[in-house]
Amino acid sequence: MKNIVSLEGRTVVVTGAGQGIGRATVELARVLGANAAAIDLNGDALATYEPGDNLMTLQGDICDPAFVERAVARICERFGAIHGLVNNAGITRPAMIEKMTSAQWDDVLRVHLTGSFLWTQAVGRTMLERAKAGEPHAGAIVNISSDAGRAGAIGQINYAAAKSGLLGMTMTAAKEWAKFGIRANSVCFGVVETPMTQTIRGDKFRDGILARIPMGYWAQPEDVVQPICFLLSGAASYITGQHLAVDGGFHISV
Repeated sequence: MKNIVSLEGRTVVVTGAGQGIGRATVELARVLGANAAAIDLNGDALATYEPGDNLMTLQGDICDPAFVERAVARICERFGAIHGLVNNAGITRPAMIEKMTSAQWDDVLRVHLTGSFLWTQAVGRTMLERAKAGEPHAGAIVNISSDAGRAGAIGQINYAAAKSGLLGMTMTAAKEWAKFGIRANSVCFGVVETPMTQTIRGDKFRDGILARIPMGYWAQPEDVVQPICFLLSGAASYITGQHLAVDGGFHISV
C-alpha cells in the first residue's frame, strides 16, 4: 500500500532540532524517507543523533544571517535541494508586562520571528529557483506557532506576540509563493511535554490548564510531529496559508 505521507527523496530542514518537537520531527522525517538537516545552537545535543547518510547536523545561531546562508548552501551541496523547512526553534522569557525587560522582549522576537524569517528567505530562494526552472511542488514550509499566538498568554506577551507574528508570516509566504508551487502553513500547539513547558506543567498551573484541554492530557512530541510531516508531504499538496490547531481541543475551551 502506498504511503501517502512519504517523504522519500525529499530533504527537510528543521531548526531547534536538538530536543523536543524539533528532534522528534527530524526522527519521523527520516523514518518517512527524508534526508534531514538538524539545526541547533547546542552542538552536544546534535552529537547524540544516530548518524546516517540521510542526516546532516549543523550547529549555529539561527538568527545569524551569515550562518543561515552558509548552512543552506551546505545542505544543498550535500543533498542537492531543500524541499521542506520547519521553523521550530524557540525560547521563552516569561514576565508580566509591567516587569518585562527590553532584553526579554528582544530575545524572544529575535529567535521566533527574525530566525524564522531568515530561514524562510534563504530556503525560499532555493525553492523559487527550482520552481522557475519548471519543478512542480517545489517546497513546503511549516512554521511552529502556538495557541498563545491566537489567544494570548499571561506572563508571555513576548512569546504570544512572536507566535502571532508567525501566523502573519505564514499567510504572506503562502500568498506570495503559491503560484510557484511553494506552500506555507503553520501548526498551533497547546502544551506539549517538552523541557520548555516544564513550568506551566508544574503544580502551580497543571490542574487549571489540564481542565481546559478537552482530551485531558499533555501532548507528547510524537503526537504533534505527525501533522508537521503531513503538511510537508504530498498529501497536503493543495493546502497552504492554514493554521492547524494540534492541541487536544484547547483552543475551543472557554
